[in-house]
Order: sequence, then C-alpha cells, then structure tokens
Amino acid sequence: MELVPNNSLKCATPEEGRQLAINLALQTAFAIQPDGQVEHIIRDAYANNPDSIIAASHVVATEFATVAAANNYWR
Repeated sequence: MELVPNNSLKCATPEEGRQLAINLALQTAFAIQPDGQVEHIIRDAYANNPDSIIAASHVVATEFATVAAANNYWR
C-alpha cells in the first residue's frame, strides 16, 4: 500500500494539496482498518455522528497543513 503517492507531498496548487490531504486521510483510515466489512459497520456508526465528522475533518486539516508546509505554502 502506497501511503504517500510518489513518495512526495509536492503539489502544484493548493487545490491539488487539498486533494492529496483527503487522499492521505483516507489511506490512513484504510491502513488502520483494512477489513472492508468492519469499515462498513464503522462507517454506519460515524456517518451520522457530528462529532465523528468533525474529527475526520480535523484529520484532513492536519494533513493539509503538512502538505502546505512541504510546499512552502505555494509561495
């Protein structure tokens, strides 16, 4: 499983960086829980829970901050 695509966090634009951040968060979740059946059960549990959705958004925001820093904030 490739957790960092092309072994790089470099992106041409902030939009690409945001897409990469979401992909990194998804890959992390899959790496932690690779069983599709369990993932489906878990998804049902958190999909309608605002706290879980906010927590997932926080993970993406953290990933995006890391990607942005790696790209010198696209300056």
